[in-house]
Amino acid sequence: MIDIPALLVKKLRLRTGVGFMECKRALIEENGDIELSIDNLRKSGKIQASKKLKNTTNHGVIFASTQNNIGVMIELNCQTDFVAKDNLFISFGKEIILTALSEKIKNIFDIQNYFKIKITELIVKFGENIKINRFEIINGNNIFSYVHAGRIGVLVSANNLNQDVLKNISMHIAASKPDYIHPKDVSKEIFEREYNIQLELVKNYKKPTNILKKIVDGRMNKFLNNISLVGQNFIIDPNKKVGQVLDEHNGNIISFVRFEIGENTIK
Repeated sequence: MIDIPALLVKKLRLRTGVGFMECKRALIEENGDIELSIDNLRKSGKIQASKKLKNTTNHGVIFASTQNNIGVMIELNCQTDFVAKDNLFISFGKEIILTALSEKIKNIFDIQNYFKIKITELIVKFGENIKINRFEIINGNNIFSYVHAGRIGVLVSANNLNQDVLKNISMHIAASKPDYIHPKDVSKEIFEREYNIQLELVKNYKKPTNILKKIVDGRMNKFLNNISLVGQNFIIDPNKKVGQVLDEHNGNIISFVRFEIGENTIK
């Protein structure tokens, strides 16, 4: 096998934007001829695919599932709603989930690398960028996955909750977008930022200091409950807080993850 200098591979990469190993393989096949290697990459669609990788992916589908105490969720992005609804695209998303579960893949870099060739093939077929944009995994004896219309996905890990309750909690998280489980989980930085805003808002109120403090405290309590799962009104029964529902079942939420298409789009 011909020895290809790293400098030559780098030169081909700069001219084509194709990955290191693909460039090296093309150069080996063409005995180090860079122009023939470019033709080779063009014929195989690799250059076309590499150019598409720069395109923004604002559409896509959320996929999630659980198996043997493992939960996996991905955001698979594309450029158009047309591709997002394609059966081939949807089948690919399901394949990624099944593979991640069966192979116990634990991070996004490994799953992206595992499907690198398949993604390139789909980019060439669809003529637009395809990207595994986010990947999350949870472990536990009491977990649940929920996907709403392919656009919002939730993974939840809990203690002592049956599947019906977990489903309702997952639906609540999908709809209400909590940032934290408990108010106590809110960082000092977030708390102080909101507190300072509220102090500014009541500065011009012509009320005694103790009354102003009560107003600010009340607003802060509402703020913390609005962004914390246990403090939110339960969408299934708005007369109850999520925390009350958990107490009724002697359960608690350990962790949750929520994805929504487009909220974390990366070029």
